[in-house]
Amino acid sequence: MSSSSSSWVGPVGAFLNGWRSRVAADPQFPFKVLMEELVGVSACVLGDMASRPNFGLNELDFVFSTLVVGCIVNFVLMYLLAPTLSASTPTLPSIFVNCPTSHMFESGSYTLFHRFGTFVYKGVLFAAVGFAAGLVGTAISNSLIKMRKKMDPSFETPNKPPPTLLNAATWAIHMGVSSNFRYQTLNGIEFMLERVLPPVVFKSSVVVLRCLNNVLGGMTFVMLARLTGSQSVGEAKQVISVADVGEDKKVG
Repeated sequence: MSSSSSSWVGPVGAFLNGWRSRVAADPQFPFKVLMEELVGVSACVLGDMASRPNFGLNELDFVFSTLVVGCIVNFVLMYLLAPTLSASTPTLPSIFVNCPTSHMFESGSYTLFHRFGTFVYKGVLFAAVGFAAGLVGTAISNSLIKMRKKMDPSFETPNKPPPTLLNAATWAIHMGVSSNFRYQTLNGIEFMLERVLPPVVFKSSVVVLRCLNNVLGGMTFVMLARLTGSQSVGEAKQVISVADVGEDKKVG
């Protein structure tokens, strides 16, 4: 058994060791991850669609991009914010050495300044993850759309594909600010509820809280994407087509 576990080296081995450490520190961690990926991502997509005109049916390409990136970032957020055993606690940079290692609401005699330090550190970390996931997710979704166009030449998306770099930067801002604050707060609430609620009630509260959190996250991302221009609706085609109709009527 030890030989098989020791054969995993590099990033895979580090991930597996980190997973075991998180499960040992919080036995509910696998359940929380499962709910985040199933319920949370679904709720995020619903919130995303609810913030778009016509419930996002004219912008399914953007919705799909959100789905791909959301699956990646939600897992990474869960993994990075989860507590670990003290023996395997990651070392923070020296400037944040006295700050909570998991989230800013972690139990312990930390000052407000140190808790804010965790918020800043995790924000920078999540922004980097958001940028990387935005690059990968946007590239994947754009590639799948191009593949669909090759298979079906008549297929045409109603909007321009989101610019990869701009969309990744938008995800970085969203992750570093909105997701950072929401998930750290959510972790603090869950650990508080776990102490006072029966297991069944606690698991139900996890589902509800993560559902609401992701609906809010999906809605805030759409608003941010509109502000940055990373996901602009193809209104130009509609304006041109209306103008053409007017010209045709004049000619007629």
